[in-house]
Amino acid sequence: QVQLRESGGGLVRPGGSLRLSCAASGSIFRSYTIGWYRQAPGKERELVADIRWNSGSTYYAASAKGRFTISRDNAKNTVYLQMDSLNPEDTAVYYCSYQGFWGQGTQVTVSS
Repeated sequence: QVQLRESGGGLVRPGGSLRLSCAASGSIFRSYTIGWYRQAPGKERELVADIRWNSGSTYYAASAKGRFTISRDNAKNTVYLQMDSLNPEDTAVYYCSYQGFWGQGTQVTVSS
C-alpha cells in the first residue's frame, strides 16, 4: 500500500513559478518511477514528468520540457515538480502517481 500527498498548488500569474511536492509513504521500491500528471477541465489526464527513484533518470512531456523540473529526495520519500514560466494552459489539477496509486491532487491556476 502506498499513500501519496501532494501540496504546493495555488494561484499564480502568467510567467510565475510554483513548486509542487508529493510525499510518499508505504511500500516504495526504488526501481520504479513516480510521476506527475495533470488534468485540465474537459481534458484527459496526461503525464507531465516522471523520475526513477534510484537513478534519478527523468522523462518530460513536450509541454513541460525546458520549463518544469522534476526531482526527488529519497531520504524524505518526496518528489518535487518545479514549474517555471507558467501559462494559462498549465491550469489543471496536478496529481502524483506511483504504481497505480494516486494522490488527491493539488489545483494549479495560472491567471492574471
